[in-house]
Amino acid sequence: MVKSVNIDNPELILATSGESFHWARRFLGNKMGHDAARLYSFCRVLDDMADGDIENGPEHLLKIQSKLKQGRWGNHPLLDQFSDMVDEYGLSTNVVSSLVEGLLDDQAEKVLIADEAELIQYAYKVAGTVGLLMCDVLNTDEPRAKPHAVDLGIGMQLTNIARDVLEDAEMGRRYLPATWVDNMTPKQIIEASKNPYSHEALLITEAVHRLLSLAEEYYASGRRGLAYLPARAHFSIGVAAKVYRQIGIQLLRSKHSWHGPRQVTSKSSKVFCTLRASMSLFRRFPHPRKPHNTTLHTSLGPYKNQGGTWG
Repeated sequence: MVKSVNIDNPELILATSGESFHWARRFLGNKMGHDAARLYSFCRVLDDMADGDIENGPEHLLKIQSKLKQGRWGNHPLLDQFSDMVDEYGLSTNVVSSLVEGLLDDQAEKVLIADEAELIQYAYKVAGTVGLLMCDVLNTDEPRAKPHAVDLGIGMQLTNIARDVLEDAEMGRRYLPATWVDNMTPKQIIEASKNPYSHEALLITEAVHRLLSLAEEYYASGRRGLAYLPARAHFSIGVAAKVYRQIGIQLLRSKHSWHGPRQVTSKSSKVFCTLRASMSLFRRFPHPRKPHNTTLHTSLGPYKNQGGTWG
């Protein structure tokens, strides 16, 4: 048993480990906000298992994945705690399994992303899946919302990777595609950080800018899907997206870039992002909507259409 693993206080987990989402959660109302917090905390506990922050976490993650691969939900304390939401919202076992797959990918002896296609697949597994699950929890039965929800998750994950280049390298991980950085190793990235004007450091800076530019394409698609959500959810997720995207904007403006202090958003920045997000509510008025740009999912292959038709 894993008695230490529980989501009895999802609001606390969200407040302590999901700053951007905790800020946005306040706009969802009681029921929807609490369930969104529960979903976040469930995903967070899975992530903590993968990182070894929970005793025997990786072993438990493998057990959970084994159950999910069999199409079963239960027979594990964490799955049992979350089963009522799975039943209420019809959450996809396959989508959660892909999330766990991505977290297990991080446990490989070497985490070295080969190319852009592998990067997008990884971002889907650890974040696009969360977008799909959140779509269900936010009470939208509009299938056109789902590809955009995937894209918003991917955009956020690309921002996360851009922010944590050095931190990931210190853990032996390189998520920047090898084709972008001349196949540099995590050790070489750490060394490059000590000389920000070296050829290697500038190459990484260029890759980070490229990564954030790619993220913008996914954010743009994600924003186009917000109008398919209920109004409260539209505003709240729009706020979360603006706040998270702000991290990338600050990275681009910082003279220290990826090798400096970890970027965070101030309260004033969050307020500004909230005001800007309110403008997106005008998208709720009827107008011709562009179809989803399917080229954004070219790399997703076997992961398309998990949890309903969206690919």
